Amino acid sequence: MQNSQDPVILAAVRTPFGRRNGAFRQTRSDELLAGIVSEAVQRSGVPVAGIADVIAGCVSQAGEQGANIARQAVLLAGLPTEIPGVSLNRMCGSSQYAVHAAAQSILAGDAEFAVGCGVENMSRVPMFLDLTLGKGDFKGFDNLHPGIMARFAIPHQVESAELIGDHWQISRNECDEFARESHRRAHAARLAGVHQEIVPTAGVDKEGNAITLDYDEGVRPVIDVDKMSAMLPVFRTPETGVVTAANASQMSDGAAAIVLGSAAAAARLGLKPKARFKARVVVGSDPVLQLTGVIPATHLALKKAGLSIADLDWIEVNEAFATVAIAWVREFSPDMEKFNPWGGAIAHGHPLGSTGAGLMAKMLSGLESRDGRFGLQVMCIGHGMATATIIERMA
Repeated sequence: MQNSQDPVILAAVRTPFGRRNGAFRQTRSDELLAGIVSEAVQRSGVPVAGIADVIAGCVSQAGEQGANIARQAVLLAGLPTEIPGVSLNRMCGSSQYAVHAAAQSILAGDAEFAVGCGVENMSRVPMFLDLTLGKGDFKGFDNLHPGIMARFAIPHQVESAELIGDHWQISRNECDEFARESHRRAHAARLAGVHQEIVPTAGVDKEGNAITLDYDEGVRPVIDVDKMSAMLPVFRTPETGVVTAANASQMSDGAAAIVLGSAAAAARLGLKPKARFKARVVVGSDPVLQLTGVIPATHLALKKAGLSIADLDWIEVNEAFATVAIAWVREFSPDMEKFNPWGGAIAHGHPLGSTGAGLMAKMLSGLESRDGRFGLQVMCIGHGMATATIIERMA
């Protein structure tokens, strides 16, 4: 039975995910977030004065993504100045957790309506941006405390993905085939016109001319199998490694936003909720394997929801690396027609701080397209964590 204070989803939208140095390379991160938050609030039907908070996930909080980008987006969107904003970083799970935090504020009675959202423009603010050098440091973990490294020797995420491949005995061919299928599904979804969550967004073409992007830019309609097979592993030798740039998530640009409200407040305004939450989970996991938290997070989410894998109509596992997703499949043996049906981050990209809210919006569109009821979203996170959400479609 639903409690009147239970949080419900009223709108869920995202920009297309742009290829790195692609259509959104000239668009500031705060502009991307402001536009999608404004669109989400408009679609929700919630009076703007009723929004109690905007909670934004963003991983590289430096440069134009610094200075609390949530608040900057509120001001840039022309929303009432009384609406506050806060930015958080739970790495790849940032905007999924931002949605959790918005839901929790509603459940606690602190807000009637709130926005959980996220943004990352990796073209303009590279991962691990070093402001003193003006460029990204892709080693990434050089500045971790020596005490942490002495205890855990946390490797680069790519090496963690390789260790997962070792543990589950995942072959290079399996990873490449998984990647090809991700692109195939994503391209088929684009042709079918099913992405109701995507908001066409202004950008530029290769020559810098103004365009409106209405599809995920990184999806490849055709994969050159020979070229993919010839790609070298990122860190390891061809004899020992399976992770290449082609079977890992793409660095991307994008923003997403979810508007939530209490069931009672939505009913009072005559708004029709799209979904409610059955479980919200965050877990810690082994910081060396680092990306396997999706497995215990899924177990915990299912337990909280009182569901099994067979009960799910849509399963969205973030494709940070093919090995992570394949290991999850090995553990749970899902119906593969319900697993990432429209492809995943290997195809459409992974704009870090916005992917969580983006996948939730995508999952809700997927449930609507299939007249499904329950959906699971789960994401691996650096340093050994994971977020998971189970929603129940209402509309």
